[in-house]
Amino acid sequence: MTDTSGPPEPASPAVGEPDLARLADLIGVPSRARILLALADGRALPASLLARSAKVAPSTVSEQLAKLVDGGLLRVEAHGRHRYYRLAGPEVAEALETLAALSGHRDDRPGQLRTLSWARTCYDHLAGKLGVALMRALLDLGCLAGGNGLFDSRTAVCDRLSAPGKDLTYELTATGRRLLVDELGVALPNGRRPLVRYCVDWSEQAHHLSGALGAELLRRFVELGWVRRYAGRRTVSVTRLGEQQLPERLGMHLPGQA
Repeated sequence: MTDTSGPPEPASPAVGEPDLARLADLIGVPSRARILLALADGRALPASLLARSAKVAPSTVSEQLAKLVDGGLLRVEAHGRHRYYRLAGPEVAEALETLAALSGHRDDRPGQLRTLSWARTCYDHLAGKLGVALMRALLDLGCLAGGNGLFDSRTAVCDRLSAPGKDLTYELTATGRRLLVDELGVALPNGRRPLVRYCVDWSEQAHHLSGALGAELLRRFVELGWVRRYAGRRTVSVTRLGEQQLPERLGMHLPGQA
């Protein structure tokens, strides 16, 4: 007589026994593992970018994200009409680091996401690590006043990720005018656009400079040959001259280029 019962069902964990098999099943799918690694540095990212990280279609990533949220490895935050995903807690990041070390290979965020996170344009001004580094330098030099450049979702009133900031009012100081206008030759336009604004950078969870000043600084950096833009692309790069001049003239701490 043919046995049609099939393989035995895996035994459920005993009471009080950790369900490692369930976690292994969640993490063991390559696309879900890539999502978790893309979020391993603690930032929150939208599903569209996580789809690129996971190398899957947007429709597929929604299903994978739902499983990771249901499994307690991710949590989702709503910022306006957008939803962002982050690791459920530091213990998840620690577990991922341990597993990555055991695997013998540390897979950082995939190339496109890593490049966009390093330096890109947000409309007509700098964003990413480079944009945040510029904001940080201007605050440290006393060129800007009004905030500390940090974003905290727990205390934000109107601010949300990947959007123009509203909670704070930054101003260009007299020190900033001397350094940027007199020394660097930055032109301050007299249009209707606000001179100093900020955006909440989605990849850095911090403020980067926008407004007319942010646009003019990017234009001047390109004109001086410190920053290079590419036609049809949001990514930018710092030239060798910029690697020398940006720290020397503005005290910028340049993160390693992606």
